[in-house]
Amino acid sequence: MAKSKSTNKTKPTRVSVADFLKKKTKGQQLADSQELVKMFRDITGEPPRMWGPSIVGFGKYHYVYESGREGDAPLLGFSPRKPETVLYVLAGRESEGLKKKLGKHKSSVSCIYIKSLDDIDLAVLKQMAVASIAETRRRYPG
Repeated sequence: MAKSKSTNKTKPTRVSVADFLKKKTKGQQLADSQELVKMFRDITGEPPRMWGPSIVGFGKYHYVYESGREGDAPLLGFSPRKPETVLYVLAGRESEGLKKKLGKHKSSVSCIYIKSLDDIDLAVLKQMAVASIAETRRRYPG
């Protein structure tokens, strides 16, 4: 049986990141989002872009899974949600030691959930982000 090819529904949009953040965040979450924009822009060398309705992404890579599913995704990204901000950083086994040093958070394979940047060590987050990009490029070259 042939594998079906499906694509990622989350794609870059033309929505302004600044407008999105002003509309969807306030107070500490707005300040955190603005800090993440600066940090992730510096790390990737790429400007922020909206991916779908709620992800602020930086750079991109193309993936193809064994299932045949393929698409593009941001190298780094975040989504300010209630009650937490989701950081899209490849937090696999390679990052276990860093996650222990990060501070107050929850995590899954490719997401880190934080309430505030004040709860985490930003230097550790930067290390994780750099490692995430290297691992993503290793897994999905080209």
